[in-house]
Amino acid sequence: MISIKKFVFNLFAENTYLIWDDLTFDAAIIDPGCSTQLEKETLSDFIELNGIKLRYLFNTHCHIDHILGNRFVYEKFNPQFYAPEKDLFLLDLMKEVAAGYGMEFEESPKPDFYIDEKLDLQVGNSKLKFIFTPGHTPGEFSIYLPDEKICFTGDVLFQESIGRTDLWGGNYNQLIESIKSGLLTLPEDVIIYPGHGESSTIGREKEINPFLI
Repeated sequence: MISIKKFVFNLFAENTYLIWDDLTFDAAIIDPGCSTQLEKETLSDFIELNGIKLRYLFNTHCHIDHILGNRFVYEKFNPQFYAPEKDLFLLDLMKEVAAGYGMEFEESPKPDFYIDEKLDLQVGNSKLKFIFTPGHTPGEFSIYLPDEKICFTGDVLFQESIGRTDLWGGNYNQLIESIKSGLLTLPEDVIIYPGHGESSTIGREKEINPFLI
């Protein structure tokens, strides 16, 4: 059984997800956005107080709000770090982007491994499936746990909305195709956990999302 803890971090109200197996306490963090000392302490205190063993760090994509905590998490907990290869140019842009927002930014380490659809990983006994969903960025992946019927959709699919396509490498038609072929084909009772805002289900978004009707 997988437990999920959502943290809302940074100026962009980004959802950072910590998932762990209830028996083994093996865990992964998805899109660590912690940027201030308080946010870092909030995250690390929760992990340490609950005896969670952080095995993996995943970036669904590499926009600044989703990677602000990469270096902190990587150096503090030493997880295996996975990110999309096609988004590496965004890591290189982040100093410039942070300066534009007047933000302090700890440069992200380079990933240990690249995410692809052939990856065979588990958190505890729960299998992870990586679905290539470009359009918001060139390399974005959604992370699907089929046995748990949950999917972390990054900035691809939101409750009643979709990701922006006016940023670096965005493509509206590609995004819509990614959603329709990669996400809306999942079972309707799959719960989606997006990079911002509240959760939803695949069935609900198929029925009422104004961008997909």
